[in-house]
Amino acid sequence: MLKDQDRIFTNLYGMHDRSLKGAQARGHWDGTAKILQNGRDWIIDQMKASGLRGRGGAGFPTGLKWSFMPKESDGRPAYLVVNADESEPGTCKDREIMRHDPHTLVEGCLIASFAMNAHACYIYIRGEYIREKEALQNAIDEAYEAGLIGRNACNSGWDFDLYLHHGAGAYICGEETALLESLEGKKGMPRMKPPFPAGAGLYGCPTTVNNVESIAVVPTILRRGADWFAGFGNANNAGTKIFAISGHVNNPCVVEDAMSISFEELIEKHCGGIRGGWDNLKAVIPGGSSVPCVRGETIRDATMDFDGLRQVGSSLGTAAVIVMDKDTDIIKAIWRLSKFYKHESCGQCTPCREGTGWMMRVMDRLVKGEAEVEEIDMLLDVTKQVEGHTICALGDAAAWPIQGLIKNFRDEIEDRIKAQKTGRVSAVAAE
Repeated sequence: MLKDQDRIFTNLYGMHDRSLKGAQARGHWDGTAKILQNGRDWIIDQMKASGLRGRGGAGFPTGLKWSFMPKESDGRPAYLVVNADESEPGTCKDREIMRHDPHTLVEGCLIASFAMNAHACYIYIRGEYIREKEALQNAIDEAYEAGLIGRNACNSGWDFDLYLHHGAGAYICGEETALLESLEGKKGMPRMKPPFPAGAGLYGCPTTVNNVESIAVVPTILRRGADWFAGFGNANNAGTKIFAISGHVNNPCVVEDAMSISFEELIEKHCGGIRGGWDNLKAVIPGGSSVPCVRGETIRDATMDFDGLRQVGSSLGTAAVIVMDKDTDIIKAIWRLSKFYKHESCGQCTPCREGTGWMMRVMDRLVKGEAEVEEIDMLLDVTKQVEGHTICALGDAAAWPIQGLIKNFRDEIEDRIKAQKTGRVSAVAAE
């Protein structure tokens, strides 16, 4: 288990002072100028050595991503864009960082931007995050007043500006290129890649888009050393991670722990176990609503990291762990997610625009048991036609929950259809 002195986020629960004074008392903004003096290459090498992988869901190595930015400017400015559009259902980790520990993010923005030769950074924050925006803007204002950012940031000779941009509450703007479009004042619709943002991103300039948590952990990694961070978790799954655990546990919580902790230990230690005991566990969505669900008995011994969850047929995603006990109508739960993705599809790609509505309507009938058994395979076939055939990953995100349901709970879907045919459908399903 992670020791308190190894936690990166020292104020995740808002028990302490979140102002600049409080952050400095807890060790943030300590020797930032010295970190910058070590130079760009040193920072990027340290990030590569730390083994940090993106905390927004895809898990791409952060240091490697930064190294894609051009070493020498061709006259265009470079930008860092922080994706704070945390709209994945079940996910609420970045919210706690911005609300209670905002200076970790502000300091991380300065260091990461310097490493990528960017004099400006934009934080794109979710439309519904009103109080979080206020807390973060206060932290930015404090950092400007103290000379930590702005002209000659931290007396390092580096000029750096940080802007906070408020979205309007569209899930699709969490996709990096749709976010850039929205930031430029256009419709939030994903771009074709290539060109990738490192070549032509915001305003056609070299840009890196990173998740809040990925940037907020940077100063602590550089202060304490890449080896320290790499010492947590299994190979290729290094570091500490914020888990957001919701649903049918005795104590839902957001908690920072080491990567590769087992699912059972995570739930027992931080959540006081499953509601009604382990025998009552039905299914878990381990990484936010876009990853496939896993049967309770399968996930109990799984390690909570990128590789461990791939082995059980799911993904770590954003580490938003949604726990469902045996009282859950799993078909209805997945139907609700399919409704969400139908609503949030931007409509640019035909397979997603048409497919999400199609999948939701079939799910609608499955919930009530009004479908034919053959339609289960037909639905699976449609998810395959959507998955991988769209510009961005929203098509995949809409397909995977349904694929997980059919793979793990096909018997339940069939039983409901048969019960409806014989007139024994339960009250729950008929609602």
